[in-house]
Amino acid sequence: MKMYLISDNIDTQIGMRLAGIDGVVVHEREEFIEALTDAVSDKDIGIILITVKLSQLAPELVSDIKLNYKIPLIVEIPDRHGMGKTDDFITGYVRDAIGLKI
Repeated sequence: MKMYLISDNIDTQIGMRLAGIDGVVVHEREEFIEALTDAVSDKDIGIILITVKLSQLAPELVSDIKLNYKIPLIVEIPDRHGMGKTDDFITGYVRDAIGLKI
């Protein structure tokens, strides 16, 4: 099984290529959906790395794959600009998980 990257910037792709991971750079929602469905259908790919910014373009598709497919494993990674999440994103996860504002 191999890893595959779907990124929104060339810098992340170059870094992963240096580590031996193939991938593609996309910018639009339709391109991302096509790249993700192609990667999921490739039986040689066991882990798909997706930058956080791209995963936010089609969160319902990413969630569906995470919940309903054993393989491939979807891993959201930060790009060179970081996670892109607010400072209180952990508090938000807790609030969403247990329904309490802390």
